[in-house]
Amino acid sequence: MARAMPASLNRRAVLLAGLGAGPLIGHAQQRRSLADPMRLGVDLALHESGLAPALQRGFGRDTGIAVKLVPAPAAIVLQALEQGEVDAALCNSPLAEARLVAQGFAHERVMVAMSEFVIVGPLLKAPAKAAQSARPTKPAKPRDPAGLIGTASGAQALQRLVDAAAADPAIQFLSANDGSGTHAIEEALWRAANIAPAAPWYRRTARSLIAAARQQGAYALVERGAWAAHGGPPLAVLVQGDPLLRVGVHAMRGFRSKHAAAKLFSAWLTGPKGRSVVASLGGYRTPG
Repeated sequence: MARAMPASLNRRAVLLAGLGAGPLIGHAQQRRSLADPMRLGVDLALHESGLAPALQRGFGRDTGIAVKLVPAPAAIVLQALEQGEVDAALCNSPLAEARLVAQGFAHERVMVAMSEFVIVGPLLKAPAKAAQSARPTKPAKPRDPAGLIGTASGAQALQRLVDAAAADPAIQFLSANDGSGTHAIEEALWRAANIAPAAPWYRRTARSLIAAARQQGAYALVERGAWAAHGGPPLAVLVQGDPLLRVGVHAMRGFRSKHAAAKLFSAWLTGPKGRSVVASLGGYRTPG
């Protein structure tokens, strides 16, 4: 029986197939004209939320320049930018982006939007209480199985989840574990909580985190824009507002691919028309 291709290599193969890419051209810079679609690598959450498609449509409408979206986890997008397989990137993984800029493989990195990550999970209806007196009583508040709702700290919420999972095997946390911006923030959160996530309560999924968590009644860390586009009952936002979960969305140009539209795209993103598109979408706000 043939062995399955490792997930990271499989995703990279899909990315290159979508680009119609052949062998890499070493370290040579590739110059592309306005007649060629500009290849924009985008993190999966930024595509799922509708941010990248909205920017694609707005830029095309205002300039007449075609943009080809290439969605993939941020780590793969940035690798493709380094190799010249995409002309520009839109990502939400600041540390990895900064490293690429410091190494000289990306430049003109600009902030496009501010977003945050939230912890979502199942919200159970409070059981109805039998009336014991004629005096009105406050209705019981709904609660999630792990008791995370209202927790201000993401790290504290994860500690509570792990403790609750030890007593209740039905409690699960789902992770994409794919090198996306979401995964990078999740890893930072586990480090802050000083927890090494492990089975049986920690599960990986190749599906959309929101869809998988909804189906399995599980907890997950998701990007606010993606939640605004696809979230809802029986899941709810349980943990939000932690400064550690706030992140900027950046665009940057690649050094090895010189597309004539890439600089125009950066200027449009930070101008009034690009900012207007960002402001129109749920889950994002314009920087500054």
